[in-house]
Amino acid sequence: MGIEHYDILVVGTGTAGQTVAKKSVKAGKKVAVADNREYGGTCPNRGCDPKKVLIGLSEIMDRARQIKGKGITKLPEFSWPDLMKFKEQFTGPIPFATERDFKDLGIKLFHQSPEFLDTNKLSVEGKTITADKIVIATGQKPLELPIPGAEYTQFSDDFLEMKELPKSIIFIGGGYVGMEFAHLATSLGVEVTLFDGNKLPLKNFDPDMAAHLKTASEEMGINFELEARVKKVEKLQKYYRVVAERNGKEIEAKAEAVFNCAGRVPSIADLNLDAGKVSYSKKGVEVNEFLQNPGNPDVFACGDVSDSSGLPLTPLSTRESIFVAKNLLQETMQPIDYPAQPSCVFTHPQLASVGLSEEEAKSRFKSVTVKSSDASHYFNAKRVNAKTYAYKTILNDRDGAIVGAQLVGPDAAETINLFMLVIAGEIDKAQLKKLIFTYPSWGSDIKGMC
Repeated sequence: MGIEHYDILVVGTGTAGQTVAKKSVKAGKKVAVADNREYGGTCPNRGCDPKKVLIGLSEIMDRARQIKGKGITKLPEFSWPDLMKFKEQFTGPIPFATERDFKDLGIKLFHQSPEFLDTNKLSVEGKTITADKIVIATGQKPLELPIPGAEYTQFSDDFLEMKELPKSIIFIGGGYVGMEFAHLATSLGVEVTLFDGNKLPLKNFDPDMAAHLKTASEEMGINFELEARVKKVEKLQKYYRVVAERNGKEIEAKAEAVFNCAGRVPSIADLNLDAGKVSYSKKGVEVNEFLQNPGNPDVFACGDVSDSSGLPLTPLSTRESIFVAKNLLQETMQPIDYPAQPSCVFTHPQLASVGLSEEEAKSRFKSVTVKSSDASHYFNAKRVNAKTYAYKTILNDRDGAIVGAQLVGPDAAETINLFMLVIAGEIDKAQLKKLIFTYPSWGSDIKGMC
């Protein structure tokens, strides 16, 4: 059999990979896709979507708990197995539907991670193939802990597939995943301990807002072991024991399950990038402003696996994939630009951010105004008996432009989108004050936050 040749090979079938593959084949290109896991990618199969389905229940439980004694007399009962069946309605159809869509478009499917043999030659499923252009969109995978007993830990994928909810859980890592699952579990009555090596969880967010969230987390029952370096995990008769070190002293905690949420790394280990002369870093496949690899110009990368300035979030993956598709299909390549990138942690309450941080703004502009306050006295917080509601907004004094916003509180994930529109639309403080919002809504609060 001869060597199969394709105009474009896309490695990865998540949001980014699907966009590139579909746009390319519709433009008349001969396209192949490859993935070593179920088709559809992380977000709909084992990430954002199923997580948010589960959090939907914990949001109800948390809201009921807030107003217990103020209308709620008894917390709702719940069934974890029923919740998991509901979640399966969303995740179950994804792989089949993704493959069906590819096949209907005439795209060749491979169910393995390809390995570079040369710059444009790869091995996959025992076959040697060539491609004029290769797009890497493999996303990220959990970071494995280099400690004794790491084999006793589970990952976020496992959490989303649990048949029964343990009575106690230890989470290692206080990033997005660790904090969201910790809040989800605690809201459903699980005894939760979270280990993290930093002074506060969610180190990439504003420390003042993270501190508010930490306090709210402790009040709901989460036990934090911060500035603690996990040294090992031990299996006991019934429980698992996590041993850590803090200030030279050994600390420990026990639970029925331990989840490694210590971070994620680019999923590139199986690709043999060196053979393809593809340059990469710890952050992923290196790219220039066209999302093209400087080591091998026939390789492009998009989504979480790219070492770009885009955040590792699904909406940014989509944006990057659109630019990659354009640069593959047009004669003149177009550099990518990034709008204000909002991000949110779906905890209880939520933590959200968009634009520049306080530190970034002060280093960029001559003079800035930082308005920061506890907002638990706002009517919206009081009407739902929310104890934690706070904000920080950053304005450029030169023109009154709002350049950054940080929020912690109910529905922060929605409210931050309004700040994103304000920043993207270059609406200054004076213009914002003139706008009329529905009241009382969480969105109407932003006028008082600037």
